[in-house]
Amino acid sequence: MASTIKDVSAIAGVSMKTVSRVLNKERYVSESTRLRVEKAVAELNFRPSVAARILAGKRSYQIALIYDNHSPHYIHQIQNGVWARCIEEGVRLLAQPSDVASPNLAREIGGLIDQTQVDGVILSSPVTDAPGALEELEQRGIPYVRISPGTDYDRSSSVSMDDVQAADDMTRHLIALGHRRIGFIIGHTNHTASDQRLFGYRRALDRAGLSFEPKYVRPGAFDFASGEAAGDVLLDLAQPPTAIFASNDDMAAGVLTVAHRRGLSVPGDLSVVGFDDTALASQLWPPLTTVRQPTRELAYAAAGLLFDATDEVVHRRLPHELVIRASTAGPRVS
Repeated sequence: MASTIKDVSAIAGVSMKTVSRVLNKERYVSESTRLRVEKAVAELNFRPSVAARILAGKRSYQIALIYDNHSPHYIHQIQNGVWARCIEEGVRLLAQPSDVASPNLAREIGGLIDQTQVDGVILSSPVTDAPGALEELEQRGIPYVRISPGTDYDRSSSVSMDDVQAADDMTRHLIALGHRRIGFIIGHTNHTASDQRLFGYRRALDRAGLSFEPKYVRPGAFDFASGEAAGDVLLDLAQPPTAIFASNDDMAAGVLTVAHRRGLSVPGDLSVVGFDDTALASQLWPPLTTVRQPTRELAYAAAGLLFDATDEVVHRRLPHELVIRASTAGPRVS
């Protein structure tokens, strides 16, 4: 038979109310008592019923992740990171896709809260910067943490990385290889990171004494199709770029497809780089040079800030890394 809170209470030598306080991570429990209860929980392999915990207090032991992103690989990592932290806390995760451009976004978030009574919310970009979503959560008094916000930094706790510096670093890597005509594909206009990565690209060109040429910059939407379309336009130029920096891996995959279709050698005729280092990057041919964004770690950290339940606004910035693979080399000497 499954162990009960009464069994834990008996072994630990404390009241059931004290056991409940320890399980709920409440204050005013001595360290020695907490350790006795945790030891009893481990010995009995006790797993508290979520339903019982809900009935015992005001918490639902559920949180929601709300996102709007066109890259399934990126979202998988975000969900994975939040879920890993939820497991540690014994909390359920509800993943809710949304349309940040929808006029009903706030109403939909309100409906989610009414139906589930979640204890808190994690917002992934670009929902992080949707005023209606933030106002709805604040009016309802729901704690929330944002992943990679681009505005109103002091409005809530957040986790992020330096997108500007990451794009600057990758562009400087291409310049160091000898590239001077470097194409760039911008991400979705709803994402602040898109502008930040473009700024980093331009900053690196400027520092190297290279002029910014708008013809080498194309719009994208963080999906394969937009990367493919942008790659076609860039490679149709009279003087096409010798390297293309796509601001996520999905769009870089689209560029690689265009290059292969045209019979171009990568990296012999064209270097291609991406951003994120999703699982896709190492599955492409050739394997993709990219910026490793600590996506899973960002999500894990965001959940940790939410569970800390502090009134203090905390910002955590995690480091990025350049991952050099086989899709980059110096330009072919003509």
